[in-house]
Amino acid sequence: MSHKNMPFVGKIVETISGDRLQYLILIGISLMVFGFVGILYFSNSQLFQRFIGRINPLIAFLFVIVLGFILLSFLLSQKWFAIYEKENLKGLFRFSSLAALFGIIMILVDTKIIFPADMNILFPESLLFYPAIGFLAEILFHVLPLAILLFILNSILKNADFGNVVWICILIVSLVEPIYQAMNMASSNRYPVGAVIYVGIHVFLISFFQLLIFRKYDFISMYSFRLVYYMFWHVGWGYVRLRLLF
Repeated sequence: MSHKNMPFVGKIVETISGDRLQYLILIGISLMVFGFVGILYFSNSQLFQRFIGRINPLIAFLFVIVLGFILLSFLLSQKWFAIYEKENLKGLFRFSSLAALFGIIMILVDTKIIFPADMNILFPESLLFYPAIGFLAEILFHVLPLAILLFILNSILKNADFGNVVWICILIVSLVEPIYQAMNMASSNRYPVGAVIYVGIHVFLISFFQLLIFRKYDFISMYSFRLVYYMFWHVGWGYVRLRLLF
C-alpha cells in the first residue's frame, strides 16, 4: 500500500518509526516544558491563573502536549510541515535577529505608551514561565488552527494547488493570536485604543513570519523565534522596565 492511500493511523505509525529524531526532539521539548510547569506550579500555584483560569496547569499543559503530538504527527505524516530538520538550523539563526528586532520595537513602544507594571511574570520565574507558555501558544494559536484549516481546505479543494491552500491557511491563522490579544486587552479597559490596535498589528506580523518559518523550516524554528522574542520583550525588558518606568 502506498503512503498516500494508507489509513491515517498507519501513516502516523510509519512517520514515527521513520522520523525518530524529530519525535525525540519533540519529546525532549515537551518534557522540558512540563518540567518547567511543575516547578512553577509547586512554587506558585497561582502563576498561570490569568492565562488559563482555574484549570490545573499540569493538566492543561499535559493536554496541550498530547494535542501537539497528535497535530504535529498529522502535519508531518502528510509531509506538509516538519517538527525538526537538522539542515534547517541556519534558518533558526537567520531569523533570530528578526525576532530580536520585533522585541526591540515593542520595547520602544512601551517607553512611549507604558503598559501596566504587572504585565509580565517577574524574573527569575519568567525564565521558566515564558518557554512553557510559549509552547502552549504555538500549539493553540498556530498548530491547531493550521492543522484544522489544512485538513478542511485540502479535503474540499482537492484539485487546488497545495501551495495556494497553504498561503490561505497561513494568512487566516496569522489572525488568531492578534485577535485574541486585542480582545483581551480591550476587555480589560487598561489600554488606550491606539495601543490595542498597534499590538494587534504587531502580533499579526510576528504570527505571519512565524508561520512562514514553520512552512520553510520546522516547528522548532517557529518555537525558537517566539522564545527569542520573549527573551527580549518579556524576560529581559520585563525585568528592566520596572526599574526604569515605574
